Parts: sequence; C-alpha cells; structure tokens
Amino acid sequence: MSLHSEIHQQPQVLANLLDDQSQVVREIAASVKKREPKYVYLAARGTSDNAGKYANYLWSAWNGLPVAPATPSLFTYYHQPPQLREALVVGISQSGQSPDVVSVVENGQRQGCLTIAITNSPNAPLAEAADFVIDLQAGPELAVAATKTYTAELLAVAMLSAALNTSSAQWDDLTRLASWLTQALEQDEIIGQLAQRYVFMQRCVVLGRGYNYATAFEWALKLKEMTYAHAEPYSSADFLHGPLAMIAPGFPVLSVAPSGALFDVLIDLIKQLRQAYGADLVVISDDPEALALAHTPIALPGGIPEWISPLVSIIPAQLFAYHLARARGYDTEQPRNIHKVTETR
Repeated sequence: MSLHSEIHQQPQVLANLLDDQSQVVREIAASVKKREPKYVYLAARGTSDNAGKYANYLWSAWNGLPVAPATPSLFTYYHQPPQLREALVVGISQSGQSPDVVSVVENGQRQGCLTIAITNSPNAPLAEAADFVIDLQAGPELAVAATKTYTAELLAVAMLSAALNTSSAQWDDLTRLASWLTQALEQDEIIGQLAQRYVFMQRCVVLGRGYNYATAFEWALKLKEMTYAHAEPYSSADFLHGPLAMIAPGFPVLSVAPSGALFDVLIDLIKQLRQAYGADLVVISDDPEALALAHTPIALPGGIPEWISPLVSIIPAQLFAYHLARARGYDTEQPRNIHKVTETR
C-alpha cells in the first residue's frame, strides 16, 4: 500500500463509513440533544485540527453549536483546565494516542460533560476516555501524510451535523460523496502534469475561506509534509491584513474557491492577485470564471453543496502535493523528520 493508493481509496472508505456508522452517529446525536450542550470544546492536533476547523464552521452554522478550540497545555502542563460546564467535549485523533488530546477528554469526563472521540483506533486511549466513539474505519494508513483518515474525519463531523438536524437533505448530499470523490480522482494524471510547473517552488500562500478555510490549512500542511515548501495558509480576509505585502510578480498563490456564499469575495481577490500583482495562481474551483483566471486551473465536479465541498476539494490538493513531491524526487511515504504517530503533551 502506498500514499497514492490511500488517496484513491477515499471514495470506498467514505462510502463504508457512511454505511457502517450512520446508526451509531444517530444514537450519539440523540444523547447530545438530551444533554443540550451550549457549545463544543474540541481538542485535536495536526491534520485532525484541520478537521476541527471544518467542525467549527459546520456545527456553528448548521447546528447552533459554537466550537471552542481546546488549549491542551492548560491540562497537561499548567494543570489549570477551564470550567467546561454545559460543554460537549470532542477529541479528534486518527491514532487516538496523543496524550494532550486524551487529557482534554478525560478532564471533560471528570467535569461531567458528554464526551465523543472521533478516531481510526477504537481501542486507543482516546476512545477509552470518551462516552461515545465514532470509528472512522479507514483501515491501516501506512503513509505518514494523512489522507483517507482526514476525509473520514470530515465525514464523521458532517454525519454528526446531519444527525443533530435530523436532516434528510443533508444525508442525501452525503450519499453522493463517493461519486464526487471518484470524479475528482479522475484528474490524477492531469494534476501530475500541472504540478511540474512548481517543481522549484520554495514559498507559497494557500487561501480559503468559510467551510474551505480547513482545506487551505490542510493543503498547506500536505505541501510542508511532502514537498518541504514554506506554504502559509490564510483566510482570504486575513490575507488582506498584511500578508498581501508578500506578493510580487510570479509569487505562487494557491486558492480553494468553490461556488457558494463566499465565491464573489474570493473571485474578487483572485482577480486582484492576477491583474494588479501578477501572482502565479493555482485555483481549485467548479466555477469557469475562477478557473479561467488561473495559470494552473484544477476543476472540481459540479453540483457539490458548499457545506460538504471540503470533502471533495481536498482530493486535488492531496494529489497536487503528492505529484509535486514525486517531481522533486522526495519520498512520499516517509517524509524527513516526522512520524505517523506524534504523541504531544
């Protein structure tokens, strides 16, 4: 098994997760609704933290549950955890091993909160610490860079949102995911060719906003992990508050700009970056106008609802990072300096 094969497993992994865990997620949602939490306190690291960024938008917008990111050092080093009264405490970790994420969930238990673990390791310490477990069921992920476990985490977050809403429309959207992912993966060879343009890229910025704020951060992380490029992720709004000064002619700007509420804002920025500043643009979008502005356009399938677009838009981003690493002659299975399981405290 290789990173490339794990990327291509994602349609099946997500289809299996939707089939096998839907009833479990509905039962979890029923318990959550009984407890009526006022907010979510969410602990995660690395790729899982980017899944948490998606949860922040989705659960706030669709379920009325504000999400507060945990500060695990308060639990592990300062030993001064905040009061979590009326919180739903959620830990997200592919391995379920990180002591700092586990400590947040354990403390939530001690404070009488309802706790949920989202993990690919249902027998790991994180799962043992929680009231409920959403098992990602992604199978072994041997490559260091997380791909299929990331999209499985996003789907777990989306399934819980749909279950809390008892929304048949949301569930219907989720049943179409595997088809959209398969269509995105059909661009594998094309993206491999497009990535060659950036073989000498040392720096770039990655832009996204709204639900795809998470995608910008995950794309940048994959570039750092696999290609060793200095990739800085930003909300397109934050980018205008200072970082815009970095842009000079030819500077690479990677953007995720699917159709949706924020598209007009994103397209205005993309136009500005190309026409006024001469940035070299890589754009992932389903919109012809956005793709026409790009030096390197990467098309998404049409018809994807904005709320679940991060589960599809990350696929071409993963492939771009993979092919760029290969073009540079790097080991895509075992990047330097990092390991599959990082046990932070």
